[in-house]
Amino acid sequence: MSTQTHNPLNSPITVKKFHFDLFYPLRRWVDNIEITNDKFAHFLCNLIPCTCPFERDITIFGKTFHIPPLCKLNPLYNEVVNLRLRALSYLEGDCGEDITKYIC
Repeated sequence: MSTQTHNPLNSPITVKKFHFDLFYPLRRWVDNIEITNDKFAHFLCNLIPCTCPFERDITIFGKTFHIPPLCKLNPLYNEVVNLRLRALSYLEGDCGEDITKYIC
């Protein structure tokens, strides 16, 4: 018969990392915006671009430089894109409108 004892010195130590998200309240606020009006949905679809407006090709002295999309540096990028998607879904599903003019 073997008896095992728990030795706290030999057990692995787990440390919980504290993660502070400064933008958490703003993220939750954007996520909780409800779209219940077709005018508001159209406003959001016009306001939020379908592609990053900062991505460009710039030619200087015959050499072309590519500026990558910087929108993903925005800490609320995913929430804003999701809000636009919800607005598009509302327009197509609940209102039965054609949303092809908002698709890039």
